[in-house]
Amino acid sequence: LALRRAVWPLREEVAILQRADAPFVAEETRVFLRDSYDHAVQALEVIESLRETLTNVMEVHLAAQNQRLNAVMKVLTVIATLFIPLTFIASIYGMNFEGMPELRWRWGYPVALGAMAVTAAGMLLYFRRRGWW
Repeated sequence: LALRRAVWPLREEVAILQRADAPFVAEETRVFLRDSYDHAVQALEVIESLRETLTNVMEVHLAAQNQRLNAVMKVLTVIATLFIPLTFIASIYGMNFEGMPELRWRWGYPVALGAMAVTAAGMLLYFRRRGWW
């Protein structure tokens, strides 16, 4: 942007001097001014081309970053989704109320762990079938 701001006024001034019918500008100088004008225009075109290239590179970089972020978010979402029901089951059995018959049952702990395992496995299977994991 700074290069464009520097070259643009130069191009304008050289164009004015080239076209002007000033008696102090010799004909051979006009040839050099025409050449300078062409170089200034070419420099502006190169600057614009590089500017577009830089914009495209930035867009590709941001798209790659967004894709990586989406992959990380996908993994974190699956992990969180797996642990929410497990946390619910664990919190229910961690309340220590007296009226919970599973607490005195001999198979209560293995059944709770089995329910957690079946829930997690079922959700993983569901995620794989949907193509989310």
